[in-house]
Amino acid sequence: MANLNKVMLIGRLGQDPEIRYTQSGSAVANTTIATNDYWTDKQGEKQERTEWHSLVLWGRLADLAQSYLKKGSQVYVEGRLQTRDWEDQQGQKHYKTEVVVTNMQFLDSKNVDGGIPQEGGSSNYSATSASTQDSASTQ
Repeated sequence: MANLNKVMLIGRLGQDPEIRYTQSGSAVANTTIATNDYWTDKQGEKQERTEWHSLVLWGRLADLAQSYLKKGSQVYVEGRLQTRDWEDQQGQKHYKTEVVVTNMQFLDSKNVDGGIPQEGGSSNYSATSASTQDSASTQ
């Protein structure tokens, strides 16, 4: 039986990427992205709902995100959903579902090489499989 775990989002970052390094030296960045849903309700009123998604970027993607993205940056990301769990000091179990990013495209109109606007306004980056498979905990 086939399985698929793929997420594609376009939105704006809700915070600057926060980068850390694992004990093995791998870069990992965390940030959030907002997506909006729009619809018209039964009374004909336009409605909007914002969803916030947690992102995790590894290796080169983490470094690029830290260098070139900031709160409010528009970005397209592809990745997979991953839920991690941990127990706090009081013994309470916590769960967090995140998008582990494997492909990222900057959608703002600045070129990452020097801040110069470019046609189309996007730059595309993919992770290598080795950079997204670090098994160290990233709590």
